[in-house]
Amino acid sequence: MGLLPLSSCTLVILLLCYSPTLLICNAFPANHNKPFHHFHHPRFASHNYRDALTKSILFFEGQRSGKLPSNQRLTWRRDSGLSDGSAMHVDLVGGYYDAGDNVKFGFPMAFTTTMLSWSVIEFGGLMKGELPNAKEAIRWASDYLLKATAFPDTIYVQVGDANKDHSCWERPEDMDTPRTVIKIDKNTPGSDVAAETAAALASASLVFRRSDPAYSKLLVRRAMRVFQFADKHRGAYSYGLKKFVCPFYCSYSGYQDELLWGAAWLHKATKNPTYLNYIQANGQTLGAAEFDNTFGWDNKHVGARILLSKAFLVQKLKSLHDYKGHADNFICSIIPGSPFSSTKYTPGGLLFKMSDGNMQYVTSSSFLLVTYAKYLTSAHQVVNCGGAIITPKRLRSIAKKQVDYLLGDNPLKMSYMVGYGPRYPQRIHHRGSSLPSVASHPAKIQCSSGFSFMKSQSPNPNILVGAVVGGPDVHDRFPDERSDYEQSEPATYINAPLVGTLAYLAHSFGQL
Repeated sequence: MGLLPLSSCTLVILLLCYSPTLLICNAFPANHNKPFHHFHHPRFASHNYRDALTKSILFFEGQRSGKLPSNQRLTWRRDSGLSDGSAMHVDLVGGYYDAGDNVKFGFPMAFTTTMLSWSVIEFGGLMKGELPNAKEAIRWASDYLLKATAFPDTIYVQVGDANKDHSCWERPEDMDTPRTVIKIDKNTPGSDVAAETAAALASASLVFRRSDPAYSKLLVRRAMRVFQFADKHRGAYSYGLKKFVCPFYCSYSGYQDELLWGAAWLHKATKNPTYLNYIQANGQTLGAAEFDNTFGWDNKHVGARILLSKAFLVQKLKSLHDYKGHADNFICSIIPGSPFSSTKYTPGGLLFKMSDGNMQYVTSSSFLLVTYAKYLTSAHQVVNCGGAIITPKRLRSIAKKQVDYLLGDNPLKMSYMVGYGPRYPQRIHHRGSSLPSVASHPAKIQCSSGFSFMKSQSPNPNILVGAVVGGPDVHDRFPDERSDYEQSEPATYINAPLVGTLAYLAHSFGQL
């Protein structure tokens, strides 16, 4: 539902007076306790952002590894990976499978944790009943990251042999491929994955600061130790561990962005001047002023700029003045029609970065837009793109348009979130979702026999509610084929930043 002409608006308001059960916007009951003028957007929402928020968090339960709790809501999943880590005599049970396979990759898992935490730090106050679920999703990851960093100067960064895992199509509950344990240490450094892990632990410590102070302190202390290791033993993890982590999660952008990002989160979590000094001394060499505008599991430069701009804009830390300019450069590169715009959009209006898992850039950029808009509003500032003034309101409307496209306002009228709306992907590239559940098929499904399900044209038997897939191509096309991992595979790092944006949108339309 787009903008309503005045007569329609009047009609709807009249109908509301006589029909208290009238449902607006994707079967969400009209909220009669809030007069319309309290909404931030003076119009009806075209989507039920609250429903999408609930589902975007529920998705993480479908990605859980380890011993599932009694309150597990996606009940077609069962316990898996219960001996993870035993190959190296360590406990690495738990954490998340990052996407549609059964490997636990530490690099994207840490980034997922950081973005879930940032979502809660900025917008958790708006989440109402979903806040406990969001915190549970963070804790499932942070508990695992504590296990992975239990020993000084060592981080366990992967469980599973990706090549062998990918030669099977089997449920996580049936896994029989090697659960190879991969680590970084002084001899095989990995500043990128280590600094991202430090960012994850530091950001999670802020989430639990009030509700669980002891846990929060444990997280922040560990974050400090892990960051020190990342900075002292510098090197990209995909150099020493290439055969295990490439081409899956190679660190293409280097490790400088993670060192800046990790320091920014530790500065925020500890207020220790050491980290501010570190940022001031190393910001330029770590790429603070680079003009890249890609933010995702590999490149954190833009996220660090936005985060550090808050310290200047909101906390009035004058020494970080430059980060407002660095953040503005990103904004100007993404605004359609701005003099410095360098971002491609599909004919249907979707931000398009690359064909493989493009939706992660949509969700991460949208989150940065609503978050930066919040900081700018707080400081009564705008962005100046070569004379074109960009207001916080404009940033929010661009983010909303991206989320609306994702939820179904697109040429195919397809929601790219599984289980949301009347039409969504049926054949996602995801082993657990595409194979019969343990409840319906208790017998083991062997490694290669699972491929008959992978190649089948039938819809997935288990609905991975809330999963956001890689999304359409540059021409807005989406074949909905299980074998097409570039477009049909969901991932934790696609969903994580979306959680915060949906909380903001649901609140601003009076749905929360």
